[in-house]
Amino acid sequence: MVQETSRRWLVLGVVSAGLLLITLDNSILYSALPTLVEDLGANGSESLWIINAYPVVMAGLLLGSGTLGDRVGHRRMFVIGLVVFGLASLAAAFSAVPETLIASRALLAVGAAAMMPATLALIRVTFEDQRERNVAIAIWGSLALVGSALGPIVGGALLSSFWWGSVFLVNVPVVAVALAATLVLAPPNQPDPTKKWDLPSSLLALVALVGLVMAIKETAKAEPEPLFIAAVVLATLVGGWAFARRQRSLAQPLLEFSIFRNRAFLAGVLAAGFSLFAIAGIQLVTTQRFQLVEGFTPLGAGLLVAAIAIGALPTALVGGTVLHRVGLLPLITGGLALSTAGVAIILANFDTHTGLLVTGLLVTGAGLGAAMSVASSAIMGNAPASRAGMASSVEEVSYEFGSLIAVAMLGSLMTAVYTATIDLPAGVPESAGDSLDKALALAGDSNPALVAAASRAFDSAYSTVMAVVVAAMVVGVLVTGLLLRHHGPGSTLAADVNH
Repeated sequence: MVQETSRRWLVLGVVSAGLLLITLDNSILYSALPTLVEDLGANGSESLWIINAYPVVMAGLLLGSGTLGDRVGHRRMFVIGLVVFGLASLAAAFSAVPETLIASRALLAVGAAAMMPATLALIRVTFEDQRERNVAIAIWGSLALVGSALGPIVGGALLSSFWWGSVFLVNVPVVAVALAATLVLAPPNQPDPTKKWDLPSSLLALVALVGLVMAIKETAKAEPEPLFIAAVVLATLVGGWAFARRQRSLAQPLLEFSIFRNRAFLAGVLAAGFSLFAIAGIQLVTTQRFQLVEGFTPLGAGLLVAAIAIGALPTALVGGTVLHRVGLLPLITGGLALSTAGVAIILANFDTHTGLLVTGLLVTGAGLGAAMSVASSAIMGNAPASRAGMASSVEEVSYEFGSLIAVAMLGSLMTAVYTATIDLPAGVPESAGDSLDKALALAGDSNPALVAAASRAFDSAYSTVMAVVVAAMVVGVLVTGLLLRHHGPGSTLAADVNH
């Protein structure tokens, strides 16, 4: 019994290592981006795609990879994902041009998409006791949050001693250890050949997501192309419509839309999405602002936003242990409400009081930790065991979609507001209005007026982004509160699924 118990928790450690890699790579470039852009000579669009290629491709493939895991076995999918992730990390580390790095990031996403549903599905089949599983999933969820928050720190620490490619090369030894441990510890592979995998559905989902991101990015440009926007919006609508229509015609669809009728399941999906929207948005713009405006090093900026993880870890661990006693409502809706207050503190104090800024980051993390720790339990506990792969895919799509929309929308919004509000001094080239890093490069040490104007414009953009995050979190509080208003303790388990 002791050996079996130890094996279960060791399996959790192995799959959590894979998850840590996946989430770390989602945010590790936030603090490394200014250095990477300078060294590769990437333009604004390329820099956003270097970040976005990873969540876009992953979100598009996640639904299909979860169902494929049901068919070929989740252990096998996890192993395949680790191998692809390791090889893609090597390719990314030694990329010589932006296009190669973007392609490598897309390949990284393929490996991550194979691994991510398998991590949660393996937890489900390894932990049979419901309370023990809740604790395991809470630890899993907290590591997802910690990995996302640690990304800027790890990136900054590596850049302080090595070249930018080290932020990818660091994945390789972790992949090697996780691969060996999986082969020794993971439960036997359990394929189910009766499950169907539909590649066209995954491709249609990918078309819809890519179109959505391109539409957001183009709309935020100073001089958007209406015809291009119309084309990508049409691609998004057609891709989404064709995906939904195809699911209704398949005997075993990648996504059963009826599962969203379960209010607890839907609340978990939304909580995951809103949480990652807040985390990704705050990390992206905060690491950029404090490096470019305040002169922080990449490591210093990464340590600053690590306050989110510090605040989140205690509540994330506690959430899973008290879920069966308090229910979903206080943890999900209450957590999102607390994080909303935290973001409001950041908005009010980012340029005046560093202590209150850190307090806001800690409060934000505490709220998101509580919500995320049980969002996964709400999703997995309200889906049938036979569709564990699909449920875990939906859960991870919600995380990736939240991060994806944050980077695409808030990154583009920040650029748009900066461009619209900067008041360039006389005689300064118009290109200084494209981005803050361009303005700083042009100013050097001889044009303090340009530095001041660019910094003011960037702070206006930062304020706008934080205000949007606050508004989004308010929506999350209201919607999840409405969905969970009748869910009390004991009503969060799979027995309540209505299919």
